[in-house]
Amino acid sequence: MKARLPQSYFLSEDVIFLAKDMLGKILVTKINGHQCSGLIVETEAYRGPDDKACHAYNNRRTKRTEVMFAAGGVAYVYLCYGIHHLMNIVTGPKDFAHAVLIRAIEPMDGIEVMAKRRQMLSTQLRLTNGPGSLSMAMGITRKKTGNSLICNTSEIWLEDRGITYDDQQLCQGPRIGIGSSGEAAFYPWRFYINNNKYVSAPKTCQ
Repeated sequence: MKARLPQSYFLSEDVIFLAKDMLGKILVTKINGHQCSGLIVETEAYRGPDDKACHAYNNRRTKRTEVMFAAGGVAYVYLCYGIHHLMNIVTGPKDFAHAVLIRAIEPMDGIEVMAKRRQMLSTQLRLTNGPGSLSMAMGITRKKTGNSLICNTSEIWLEDRGITYDDQQLCQGPRIGIGSSGEAAFYPWRFYINNNKYVSAPKTCQ
């Protein structure tokens, strides 16, 4: 059974819970007539004004971050290093500025389309084993920032297909690539499915 997640799901004030709970949910895009999907296997939480690693830290409002202050259920896509488009999901009530970064997915539907976008074989793990890779494979670019995930006409949405994991199947640790964020660099707000081959490095779970 496929059920598109409603806005009420994204309005939770607990972005840490949502980042963990999104593992097993399905990221779906329908862009230029091509529908693709993937199982979310890795996420990171970014918590609004008190998280130095968050773009909206200290309630910083800029042209880029303004979308983060919207009510949960919209896409926040930004360009990293001028190359990689990174897909985040805004969560929490209006003005909370929380977001969950989707770091990796396991391809499910439309894999050949994803491979064509990535110009590689559909069997290669690099297809979707990182935030920039999965965005390219799914057709997500910075132009999609601000897009609703809850409207019936949305090009991007999340589905619940009844896939769940218990705590023993999940791993938790520090986020990646935020070493200049002071103590926030050590917050254990990265979550991933243990032993899933599409999870990005490092894999520190024992």
